[in-house]
Amino acid sequence: MYLPDFEYYAPDSLKEACNILAQYGSRAKVIAGGTDVLPKMKQDIIAPEVLLSLKNLSQLTDIFYEKGNGTIIGSRATHNDLVNSPVLQEKYLSICEAAHHMANNQVRNRGTVGGNIVNAVPSADLPPILIALGAIVKLVGTGGERTVPLEEFFNGPGNTVIKQDEILTEIILPDQPFTGSTYMKFGLRRSGALAVVGVAAAVVMDGDICKDARIVLGAVAPVPIRAKKAEELLKGKSVTDGFLEEVGVCAAGESKPISDIRGSAEYRRDMVQVFTKRALKKAIQEGHC
Repeated sequence: MYLPDFEYYAPDSLKEACNILAQYGSRAKVIAGGTDVLPKMKQDIIAPEVLLSLKNLSQLTDIFYEKGNGTIIGSRATHNDLVNSPVLQEKYLSICEAAHHMANNQVRNRGTVGGNIVNAVPSADLPPILIALGAIVKLVGTGGERTVPLEEFFNGPGNTVIKQDEILTEIILPDQPFTGSTYMKFGLRRSGALAVVGVAAAVVMDGDICKDARIVLGAVAPVPIRAKKAEELLKGKSVTDGFLEEVGVCAAGESKPISDIRGSAEYRRDMVQVFTKRALKKAIQEGHC
């Protein structure tokens, strides 16, 4: 399979990049790691006239902590950058673990966090844990920059709020009081599988009482969704195995899965119940360490 003909740009500044996107509109496609765009071009799924590479925008690879702002992840950071980041290992090990269980090592060396988000695939692994941790994305375009809660970024499969001339530059994790967080997924094979069901959980524990919680479900709706009824059920309650089972049932009821080659809707709902309990239990135990 061969790539179709295209024009190629690798601008040295965000301003230049946004101007190129504004000029070419829907005929242009942004490329960072290329793990999604290039295979789709080879399979004739997409045929952009212009590829705009972010390779020269080295500032988009940084991962760092900024007092008063939080933890900043550049959109060009690869999945293995997340896995190996000392900042994330200290503050958000759950993100490192989620990235580690994505795809295979070759893809993790090339694929980027920005691409994983912008592609808006319902089974993507990073959005659920990032949403659970309150992530905000920064978008830069010809008209300036804006920030959007990641929870509000997705409109549907392959569809987001990003404008034609905008580039996702940063993922911001504001400081939060969470005592534990995790992401767990079920796939059809042990290594590199797409999620049939993914559940992220972040909790604030005070002894055995759950003071606050966020539960985010992936691969069981057109976009990652908060299980808000399950969150409310959990808040202020003493946590037991039996009670977590009840919370899992509630979360399953909030899911909106479809049936496809990887699993039926009924099976996915059952897995939401199971993995919600497992994810919450792990996040709670982390808070007790």
